[in-house]
Amino acid sequence: MGPVSVAPTEIERPETTEEHVEVPEPDVPWVTVVHNDPVNLMSYVTYVFQAYFGYSKDKAKKLMLDVHHKGRAIVSSGSREEMERDVQAMHGYGLWATLQQDR
Repeated sequence: MGPVSVAPTEIERPETTEEHVEVPEPDVPWVTVVHNDPVNLMSYVTYVFQAYFGYSKDKAKKLMLDVHHKGRAIVSSGSREEMERDVQAMHGYGLWATLQQDR
């Protein structure tokens, strides 16, 4: 009787050295930005922020004033999908809104 051969339990793979290893980006939150426009009244923008986001009157007014004076305000943050939904909602109310990664 000759030598007994034992089958390996794992598949042997040649060792390789990868020069480039992809590192996933951290989960950077996205934001919804509402921009100033010459169409909507300040009271209406305040109302939209209260109605859609559930913000208090004071917080909604502060955000509206940022939009009015600074030209834009970040009104929400979260996942890309959530911010896409918020942007679409703002468009539905007739507001100019965009989304971007919060850096």
